[in-house]
Amino acid sequence: MKKRLSVLMLGIGLLVTITSCTQKEEKKAFDVDKALSYCDKQVHRTLKETDGTGKMPRNIMDSVTQWKLVPVEISEWTAGFWPGTLWYDYENTKDSSILKSAIEYTDLLYPLTKLSAYDHDLGFQIFCSYGNGYRLTGNEAYKQIILNAADTLATLFNPTVGTILSWPREVDNGRFAPYNTIMDNMINLEMLYWAAKNGGSKELYDIATKHAETTMKYHFREDGGSYHVALYNDATGEFIKGVTHQGYADSSLWARGQAWAIYGYTFVYRETQDKKFLRFAEKVTDLYLSRLPKDEYVPFWDFDAPNIPNAPKDASAAAIVASALLELWQLEDNAEKAKEYKAAAEKMLTELSSDKYQSGDAKPSFLLHSTGHWPNKSEVDASINYADYYYIEALTRYKKQEAKN
Repeated sequence: MKKRLSVLMLGIGLLVTITSCTQKEEKKAFDVDKALSYCDKQVHRTLKETDGTGKMPRNIMDSVTQWKLVPVEISEWTAGFWPGTLWYDYENTKDSSILKSAIEYTDLLYPLTKLSAYDHDLGFQIFCSYGNGYRLTGNEAYKQIILNAADTLATLFNPTVGTILSWPREVDNGRFAPYNTIMDNMINLEMLYWAAKNGGSKELYDIATKHAETTMKYHFREDGGSYHVALYNDATGEFIKGVTHQGYADSSLWARGQAWAIYGYTFVYRETQDKKFLRFAEKVTDLYLSRLPKDEYVPFWDFDAPNIPNAPKDASAAAIVASALLELWQLEDNAEKAKEYKAAAEKMLTELSSDKYQSGDAKPSFLLHSTGHWPNKSEVDASINYADYYYIEALTRYKKQEAKN
């Protein structure tokens, strides 16, 4: 009897040990350090192409192996993503050569900070670059540049409508007139919130929150799906209609547009602590997750594209959402939802870090298979700088949060 009991206890012990090891293996299934090391390698490869050019890497199309380099100008909305990527790489590596490059490429944006508001993209251009630079260095010159940019962005706010005008040029040419606001604009509110807390006018906080409230009211369908563009009467503030620009149709769910909504309402809740924004962040997130392809975590470029499953994917949307969910997980007041969002983010990062989506040795970018502007047949199935930026941001957030938990 004692012998049988000993054997039984030994078996239980082995089972517990195996289960414990399996759980540890599952917990470490995603190797964030490996992914960040890969990013650092690709950053060094990209620097070999960009150094001395005074230009930023924009995209690598499917058929080529080198970056398309673009000049820094106010109309180049993606100009801040490469400096931002360098800041994240420096944050993770503490490599002094990367710090030098981050400063150099951030400085290239300085002329943009002296111009009047061209459009809403000033937040992408300045906060991704100077914002990360100030966070990591405390450079007071960077701080003032961000404060100035926030004030410039605020000049596009129309209090009658309650939003920031996205594309003044599209009003002038009559295409998206009389007044337009696009979903991407949500991301630029973060710079206004930051400025309001760091020496800027408190009115910037009010502008950002009003924009989020107006967008929440008019920019979404009943199920939480977003329009790309909302048109308003600029004199009365009346909402006219929701249309698309980069999505498949006015009524379809453009993947990156929904990603911007998830990311935007997550930080709006962080800044305001108003639960209506948390509940809305959940709503737009839950719709996105419910529409993903079965057992996959990178969406098709538009969830309603007519040629699914042969439609292009959009890795940039997955990277944006992964980064957002890693913050939403931490902000959640619902333990089950927090667990769900963390798991989804891990699966997104795991899929993005697979051979299917990493560029590997073939290209110096981080990721393959993003879709920039399908209706214009622009940057379809490409590596794009903002996909890489949000990917390394998500990896950085994941590493920090895992260190705390």
